[in-house]
Amino acid sequence: MNETLLDVKNLTVTFNMLRGRQYINIHAVRNISFSLNKGEILGIVGESGSGKSVSTLAIPGLLGSNVVVTGQAFYSGKDLLAVPKKELKYYRGRKIGMIFQEPGRSFDPLQNIGSVFIETFRVIDPAIKKEDAIEKAINLLEETGLTNAKERLSNYPHQFSGGQLQRIGIALALAQDCELLVADEPTTALDVTIQAQIVSLLLELRKRRNISIIFISHNIDLAAHLSDRMLVMYGGMIMESGTTTQITQNPIHPYTKALLAAAPSFGTHYSTSRLVSIPGKVTDPSQLTVGCPFAPRCSQTSNQCRTEDFRGIKCYERT
Repeated sequence: MNETLLDVKNLTVTFNMLRGRQYINIHAVRNISFSLNKGEILGIVGESGSGKSVSTLAIPGLLGSNVVVTGQAFYSGKDLLAVPKKELKYYRGRKIGMIFQEPGRSFDPLQNIGSVFIETFRVIDPAIKKEDAIEKAINLLEETGLTNAKERLSNYPHQFSGGQLQRIGIALALAQDCELLVADEPTTALDVTIQAQIVSLLLELRKRRNISIIFISHNIDLAAHLSDRMLVMYGGMIMESGTTTQITQNPIHPYTKALLAAAPSFGTHYSTSRLVSIPGKVTDPSQLTVGCPFAPRCSQTSNQCRTEDFRGIKCYERT
């Protein structure tokens, strides 16, 4: 029997932001629920603005002061949305590690990589010796596939490629022996060869450390390559969820079908086939709509889609 590590219930995230001369509410995530088992990889896919990153950043409390988060997020039975901020800090890094997108912008350009690791280890153990911290850093960098790890600790971010910086970011996320690794667009701005290497690394880490992973991506094919289960998000809501096989081979929601159709196929050429696109524009998160948020862009929409309350998978529930 699979043991649940994370159980999110009715999560809603709303930002209060200045637009023009007045403050408005941005409904980034709208009443979503999902779970993650120990040792499982969950893929979350969807276009920009669908709520993928925000939903995971809300769990360890990494959003700003202008946000209101409601719902529940049980981590090993503890509701992280209800604990005091001081207690929540314990879960960051020690329990939940984060890999942020665009690795080139995730590091201080004036700080060498060795000092970043030393600073990270001293969060856990303020009395740790520099030599011990360096040794741990070398082991982590070697585990994530960075060559000449010892010599490269004195290097600065600009002296690494994007793929190398992402490996360093993964090593930092693992520095406190987390149980859950949230990979937020970890392959952004990387070429396809490096993307494949990062995905292979994540699969190796899952097997070696038995950690759970949430993999966030625009690329539904890439997410399907390593995920056990998948969520498809749009307009801050879950359009569809299921096993990777169900999502890729038997999609139910029109948005999932549109994402799959828009993905380029290997071996095709623009001279013989046109790349399919999704018409229209992404929904405005400041405008709460009744019904399915994808309805304005959907070729299969009906009056029911626009008027009845939509709670993610319930409109297209699998039997």
